[in-house]
This record gives sequence, structure tokens and C-alpha cells, in this order.
Amino acid sequence: MNFKHFIYALYATVCLSFTSCKEQATIAEAKKLTISEGFENPLGFYDKMPTFSWQLPVSEGVLSQSAYQIVVASSPDLLPDHADLWNSKKQQTAQSTWIKYEGAALQSRQKVYWQVKYWNQDKQASKWSEINHFELGLLNNNDWKAKWIGLDTKKEKVLGSQNNIIHRPQYLRKGFKLSNDVASARLYITAKGVFDVAINGKDVSDDVMPPGYTPYKERIETITYDVTNLIEPGENTVGVEVAAGWHSGRLGWMESYWSDTETPKMLFQLELIMKDGSKEMILSDDTWKGTTSGPIRVSEIYDGETYDANLEMPNWTTTKFDDKTWESVKTFPVTEDIRLEPKRHTTVKSKIELATKAIIEKDGTAIFDFQQNMVGVPLLKVPMKKGQTLKVRFAEKLSPDGSFYTENYRSAESTNYYTASKDGVIEWMPKFTFHGFQYVELSGFDTSKKPSKDWVTGLVQYSDFEENGTFTSSHEKLNQLQSNIVWGLRGNFFDIPTDCPQRDERMGWTADAQVFAPASMFNADVYKFWASWMQSVRESQSDNGAIPWVVPDVLFNNKVSAGWGDACTIIPWKIYLKTGDKEILEENFETMKGWVKYHESVTKNNISSMGFFADWLQPLPENGDNKGDTSKSLIGTAFFAHSANLTAKTAKALGKTEEFKKYNAIYKTVANAFENKFFENGKVKDVAETQTSYLLALAFGLLSEEHKANAKKHLLRKIAEADNHLRTGFLGTPLLYEVLDATGEIDLMYKLLFNETYPSWFYSINQGATTIWERWNSYSKKDGFNAQKMNSLNHYAYGAIGEWMYERIAGIAPLEAGYKTIRIAPVPKEPLTSSSASLNTPYGNVSSSWEIKGSDFKLEVVVPPNTTAKVVILANTKQALLLNDTNFKDNSNVKLTNTDKDAFVLEVQPGTYSFQSKLK
Repeated sequence: MNFKHFIYALYATVCLSFTSCKEQATIAEAKKLTISEGFENPLGFYDKMPTFSWQLPVSEGVLSQSAYQIVVASSPDLLPDHADLWNSKKQQTAQSTWIKYEGAALQSRQKVYWQVKYWNQDKQASKWSEINHFELGLLNNNDWKAKWIGLDTKKEKVLGSQNNIIHRPQYLRKGFKLSNDVASARLYITAKGVFDVAINGKDVSDDVMPPGYTPYKERIETITYDVTNLIEPGENTVGVEVAAGWHSGRLGWMESYWSDTETPKMLFQLELIMKDGSKEMILSDDTWKGTTSGPIRVSEIYDGETYDANLEMPNWTTTKFDDKTWESVKTFPVTEDIRLEPKRHTTVKSKIELATKAIIEKDGTAIFDFQQNMVGVPLLKVPMKKGQTLKVRFAEKLSPDGSFYTENYRSAESTNYYTASKDGVIEWMPKFTFHGFQYVELSGFDTSKKPSKDWVTGLVQYSDFEENGTFTSSHEKLNQLQSNIVWGLRGNFFDIPTDCPQRDERMGWTADAQVFAPASMFNADVYKFWASWMQSVRESQSDNGAIPWVVPDVLFNNKVSAGWGDACTIIPWKIYLKTGDKEILEENFETMKGWVKYHESVTKNNISSMGFFADWLQPLPENGDNKGDTSKSLIGTAFFAHSANLTAKTAKALGKTEEFKKYNAIYKTVANAFENKFFENGKVKDVAETQTSYLLALAFGLLSEEHKANAKKHLLRKIAEADNHLRTGFLGTPLLYEVLDATGEIDLMYKLLFNETYPSWFYSINQGATTIWERWNSYSKKDGFNAQKMNSLNHYAYGAIGEWMYERIAGIAPLEAGYKTIRIAPVPKEPLTSSSASLNTPYGNVSSSWEIKGSDFKLEVVVPPNTTAKVVILANTKQALLLNDTNFKDNSNVKLTNTDKDAFVLEVQPGTYSFQSKLK
């Protein structure tokens, strides 16, 4: 054998020993594979052009990524070597998030499988990841072969508490027979209203009030369920309950909007693939039957639910039921004017159970106290006698005299009724309504029984997202504030971001949303939630670019407000900074441009005449107005400039050079007009001088460089005149910490945050708050509720402060969009001695935990793979810095980049580190 043949033989032997001549995988596989806005293996997915993301494992030898390869196939058997939909090939890049799919066109119903591998910083290949998958829902209206069905619920002419038409809940059913065994069954379903569905007596899901709340004249979301295990050979029965929900119930304040609402309807398409390969469909059509004589007599979001157990229909969703007395349904075609699209974020579910903490018995009633303001429904297990009607009322607080207080619910009766059909303990929970409450009052139960805590359990309901970050500190009230922020989020993320969850409102107010969005992104995995709502914002924009006060718009008053409509520019940009995903910018760019155009249309010489709500609920306004003292024209002009600036930044991020130039020029022109009109040498002129007027000017970059220092002095003077207390409402408050931080006034921001007296964050905590309040003084232990009509005790807007707590007290912030580069720079001040936070970034978990003992400052950090961190450690830099208990020296993972008298600045690679310094 000659030498050449020997080499070939040796090569073949080596190849065979590895089963193939592939590159050897030596490092751990990628983790947490997701698509688009963070979906893991979704069913009924909405996006046929998804993006792919993954995280590198926390593993020895894995610091960063140098390349990746994605493979996508129609079957898991084709992966990784025979991907038939897309093979990205090896891409030399560190990008591990938001990779756009560039494969074959995907279709409705299609199930798609994918894997990824990466190469680390040393060009070593990972193992292939586990196979992930997603299945598309029905993407087009013409995919629906079913018809809308329902009963004429108007003919009963039932009126509600405000003379609004009541649509009694419908019970719709159909039996069907299958001749073959089922291999796969998918149920595609939605409603003009809300629904609950069962097959053969078993609930299909635990979703709460699906499909959810969208601009129904534009789009209705659809849900996909895998019901394979519920279908039986032979005879089957499906039953669907349909109630008014948001679509056909009373919403808003204008009787003309809900005095004659559309009858609720349901759309049902069950697609079956048999084991022999044949296909069948069970559709909503004229073969269905229905009744409104079921046990749920009334169900309204504002007013509550009434249930009569005497009208229960055992087995009505099974084959063991006779529906001969039921009437035939009416049918209506699926039309093209309202888009049917798969739901693009998670449904609402019962997420937490709260036990009763205390009971107050009074005058034949029992009041159950959860000691936590919450949103959802009560699960009742109450002894009753046949014929008794249990009355269930709700309250956020009791009056100081202990009486049950419901006036802040305004016209929302928020009361449930249950009529017992027999003696014994009833078990019941409302199905098509929700409440905001801390207290539940029962009357009408069997008074021979002593009320016990197990009678009432609080089911906390919100969109099905998980915790994304944590924050804690050495200060009990600051920890309570964090808890209040989280509970305010849970209470107002009920399919859409609501202003409040209890009174006759519960709408998607746009200003509340834009000020709280950044804090929410830290606390919860809500990117998909915001992306979904922003689609509703786009659909609600008028042809002239105007954005309504609330989304979905149920007011239809054609009115706009500065700081409210600007949600369409602020939220996408803020979410981009948190995620690094340009998709949120691409989706909303045209809407942003339209809004800037609307701003232009209500200006003269670049000065705005837009109203409306101004610095809403500013405390202690000199003019006595809920809109505060800050000039509406000043606010409107400031937000005009700010939205133009954000639109310019968006254009730049998307590589749209000409549009960047256009909107940047608008921003500079309006900023110049703003300064000339409202300021002179950094001082407000000709309009009321307020904290918010200076905050807007400084936060939005509206003053020339030489006047910023003077403006800051005047801001500090206004704060000092208020005894170092805030005087800011919805628009000014989130700018307070931003400006004071940026101008070096950290001590003052700490003072404002830790103030105990009104107006302050701790004032409400001192009054017993367990959520964020609408007003700085909505309630006091001494005087009870504020006499003003608007008094929600669950209103997340002022929880915006959470962003500063996480980014400056704990010290975690993005330096590059999406946390590719992270700043860890806690600023510890009295009265704190410690604080810590953790956050699930797109790259993995980052954490910062610090503690002060005497003059020792200890900082522990975790930096996730494929990122770098700028770590700033406060210190007397004349003394040694310790890393992992050893005198620090530059190494491959940690390098000193700067030293001043007060801090060490380090560039830190992924890993876990413990730093220790001496403070002055």
C-alpha cells in the first residue's frame, strides 16, 4: 500500500469511528429556545415569519458565541441533516436572538420543528439543541369553513343596571358520530363575546374569558386547542357557553354605546385526522341547538354574575342529554371585514390562590379579608339552604368605621348571586366576570353555620405570564413598594393593560401603559403581551394619525391627548431597549410616523394646541384641577418633540437614513420652538412653573446646552419649595427619577423615594396599601376614601418608579439594546444597607447583590453568557479592590478600565464574581 492510499484508509477508519465525518461537538447545547416574542413550542401560533432565539448554557468553556446554525423541518425525523424548510448554514456572528426565518413559506395548520447549534468563542461546536416545535393556527379568514352561530338574545329584552341590554349567556351544543379512530384533533374556536368549551363532559382548557379583548371591528383573536385525548370513538358531544364579555357587554360610560349591542356569537371548527389518514370537520352551523335557560342567568364584566343552581343541566355537554326542547341556532357568514387571527399572547388564567386571612362578622354578613388587593374571582364553598340566594359583594378597603365601602366602584355593581337548589355546601366560582377586591362580603348563607376561612378562596387571574425579575432590599417599606408594583401589574394585565380592575372602566388607557411598560418588562415576561396590545394600538389609529385615549377604543369620542397617544412611540422604543428586537420597531414605525404627523396638524409655529389630560392627578395643584398646573401647550409641544425624536431613533435603528434625517430635523425644530416659547435662560416663562415643566424639558432634551444647568437649578428649587416632595402626576413622575439620576442628584431621588408623608410612595404604604394607587392620597386610615370620584386602589402608573429601583438601587440596566452589554452600577445610599435583583435577559440571568457592613462594600454579580458587563464599584480607590477574596489583578475575564476617586470601573466577561471594596 502506498502512502497516499494509507492516508485515505486511515481517514476512513477515523470517520467510521465517529459514525460520520461531522465536526465533533464538545460543548453543551443551547438552552431555552424560543420563537418571536418568547414563545416556547406554541400551538395555534400567529406568525408565519417567526424569529428564533436561544440562550447559551452556563457552562465551563462557554463565554460567547462566534457562529450558529439553525435547521427547520416539517418532521423531527429530518433534523438535523435533512432540513426541508430552512438551513441557515453556519453564520459567523454572535447574534443569538431574533434571527429571522428565511425558509420556505409556511401555511395555516403547519407544524414546524427546529434545532440550533452554536460555536463558542474558541470556535468549538456545541451539540445540537433539543428539537423544538411550533404549530400555526388558522392564519386567514378563508381557512374557516364554519359559520358564526348564536341565539337571538335581544328578544328577551332584559335590561341591566344602567338600562343596558343584557345578553343572557347561551348554551350551545352539537352531537356527532365518528366511524374511525382519531389520530389528531385540533379545535379552532373564537367568539364575539367570551366562551367556555367542553367535549364529552370534560373542559377543553382552564382559560379565563377567551378569546380576549381586541378592537373587535378590526380583529378577533382565535384559539387553537389540541383535543385529541377528548375525542372518543363513536358518539361525541361538544358544548359551548357564550357570554357577552367585552364584545357585547356594558363598557365605558355612554349609554348610546351599549344600549343595543350585538348578540354574542361563536365560531367552532374541529378538524380531525383519522388513523386511516382520512379527515373530517365538525363545524358551527345550523345543525347546532341552544338555550339561554341555563344556570348562568346574567354575566356582566362591571356588574357581576348571577347563577341559579335550580337551572343546572347535568350532562349537557355529553351524549347523555336530550336537547329536544332547545331551539335551533341562527347562522352568520364569516366575512372579510373583520380579520380572524390566532391570539398573539397568552390567555388569562387563574394563576395564584389566596387564602382568607381574617373574617369580620357583622349584622348577618361575613366579610372575608385577604389582606391583599387582588383581581380575579372568589372560589366559594359555603353552606346554604335550598332556595337561599347568596349575595357576594366586593371592596378594596373598608371605611375607617369598618363599613363595607363600594362607592369607588361607581356604577359597577360588582355583585354576584348564587341561588341554591338543595341544602348543603355549594361550590361555585363566577365564570364570565372578574373583580378587583381585598374584601368579600357574603350574605344569604346558612346562618346556623359559623363562617370559616375556607368558605372563600381568592383566585388571582391575569394573563398567563411568569416572573421575569426579582428585587429586594434591607428596607421593609421599599420591599412592600416592590410587592405593590408586582400586584398592580398582576391586577391590571387582564388580557390588555387596564387602568383599573374594579370600577366601571377597566380600559386600556394609553398614558398609564406607556409610563409603566418599562417597569413591567423587568418584573414579568410580558413582551408578547405588549406586542399584542401594540397591534391593537395600530388598529385603533385614525386615518389622520390620531391615537385614542383608550385601546381598544370604547369611547369613540375622536379625542386625543398628549402623553397618551405618544404611547405608540414610547412603548415600542422602550421595549426595544429591553429586548433588542427590532421587530417591535418595524411593526410600529408607520404608526409612529402617523402620530408625529397628527402632532404637526395641531401645531402653529411648532407650538402644540393639543390637550387633554396634561399632568394627570398632579398632587396639590394650585389650580385645583385634576389635570395639574403644567401648561397643556407646553406638554403637547414637549411630547411632539419627543415622539419625533423616538421616531428618528427608530428610523436609525432600522437603517432608514433619509427618514432619520427627516424626523431628527423635526425634533430639533420643535425643541428650538419649545425653548423659545416656554423658557428664558433655563427658566419657565409665561406659563405655570412646575416640576413637570422642567422635567419634560430636561428629560426630552429640549433645551440648549448652555441653559440646562439653570433649568436644573430651577427644578431643584421647585422641589425644595415643596419641602423636598414630588408634585408630579402621571406624566411627570416617570421623568423625575430619570432626570435627577442623569443630573447627579441621586441623594435627592433617594429622599423623594423614602419620604413617608404625602405625596410620596410610602404614604400609601403607611395607609395599608398592597397595590399602587391611582392618587397619591386615594385613602387614609383617618379619613377613609378621598372624596373625588376617581379612587382606584389598584392603578399601576406610579409603579413606574420600579424601573429606577432595579436599574440604580440594585444596579442592572442595558447599555446596549437587549442587554447585550449590561451596566451593573448600584448606587447605595442610606437608609439602605443591602439590595439585590435578578433579571432574565434575552441572554440569560443577570444578577446584582450588594451589602454594606461598616466601611466594607460587597458586590456579587452574575453576567450571562454571550454578553459583557460594565461593572461600577463604589470605593475609596486608594484602597485595594478584592475579587473573590483576593487582591484584584487584570485577567482575561475582568479588566479595570477606569479608576476615579469614588469608583472602580471594570469590563467583565460572563461568569459569577464577588467584589469587595472599602468605602470612604
